[in-house]
Amino acid sequence: MNKALFSGALGKLLFAVSFSSSADEPQKTDLSVGMALDQDLSVVVEIDNQYRFTIGNDGGAFDYIISRGEFDQSMPVSWYVGVGGWSEWEGKEFGARLPLGLKWDISKGWNMYGQIHPELDLYSGAKLQVGGALGIKYSF
Repeated sequence: MNKALFSGALGKLLFAVSFSSSADEPQKTDLSVGMALDQDLSVVVEIDNQYRFTIGNDGGAFDYIISRGEFDQSMPVSWYVGVGGWSEWEGKEFGARLPLGLKWDISKGWNMYGQIHPELDLYSGAKLQVGGALGIKYSF
C-alpha cells in the first residue's frame, strides 16, 4: 500500500516538474552549419557549441566538446578539446577520437576551425593513428 502511495506521489511530482519546465520560455539553441574536410568532404552541424555531427563521403563522426578557452580576449582565436567517435561507411574502420582544435571567428556569424584528432581504430585490434579536420561554419 505504501508503494502505491509513494509511486502515485512520485508520478504527480514528475508531472508537475515537467509541466512547469515546459511552461518556461524556450531556451535558444545555438546552431552552426558548414562544410569541412573531415570524413573527406563533409557537412558539419554543431549544436550549442558542444555537439558536433559530421557526415561525409567516407563516413560519419560525432564529437562532444568538453572544454573551450581563449588565449586572449582581444584575439579572435580560441581553443577546444573534445571526445568523439567515427566510422567509415563500409564499416571497415571505426573508433574513438580526441579532437584538439582552434576556432577562428572570421566575421559575424562565420568561423573557421582546424583540429587534429588522435584516433584509436578498433576494427581489427586497437591501432593508434592521427586524423585532422579543417572546416568553416555559419552560426544562426
